[in-house]
Amino acid sequence: MVNKLYPDAASALEGLLFDGMHLCAGGFGLCGIPERLIDAIRDSGVKYLTIASNNAGIDGEGLGKLLRTRQVKKMISSYVGENKEFERQYLAGELEVEFCPQGTLAERCRAGGAGIPGFYTKTGVGTAVAEGKEVKSFDGQDYILERGIFADVALIKGWKADESGNLIFRKTARNFNQPMATAAKICVAEVEEVVPVGSLDPDCIHLPGIYVKRMIIGAPYDKKIEFRTVRQRETA
Repeated sequence: MVNKLYPDAASALEGLLFDGMHLCAGGFGLCGIPERLIDAIRDSGVKYLTIASNNAGIDGEGLGKLLRTRQVKKMISSYVGENKEFERQYLAGELEVEFCPQGTLAERCRAGGAGIPGFYTKTGVGTAVAEGKEVKSFDGQDYILERGIFADVALIKGWKADESGNLIFRKTARNFNQPMATAAKICVAEVEEVVPVGSLDPDCIHLPGIYVKRMIIGAPYDKKIEFRTVRQRETA
């Protein structure tokens, strides 16, 4: 059995990073993000990155760390609302942004992983999303052509894996991690726990180990809350 487990994030990414590369990153806000791998990319100094991810975390957390160090050239994202640095760089013309509806982004990654170069969708027809894209009519309805996404490296966060890389996500932390894992030449996963082969129920595997080439244990995690809202205490 090939040893997929590496001692730390830097060693797991060794030989994979280069300037101008394309990354797919799992996560949704701060939920299910590959924190240790993002830190290792920041520390490597690699730059001019194109990153496909639902969003860029928040200021100073998640992919927001790479925005702060100016390592990102382009984001392919569907939501940017909680990241002021993202907004500032975009409005200043310092960051390229390809806005993509959330379901379309997930399908573009799934398609890329399945070897599908493009697909037609009604989402975005008649909006700015359709600008510059082919439009085709099916049964009297217009659809736009969206390209599949296939990156150099995918970075994902899982909950539990066995030594072969068969992986389980925990609840909503599955989010974009599953399609991103397939949409790259090499998938590097960080997980909270690794167990012996045969320990996991095959019916509970979310991502087969054939997709996971390298893996680290990232635990323990300080699980942050992206946006906290509390009500004021009522006076006695």
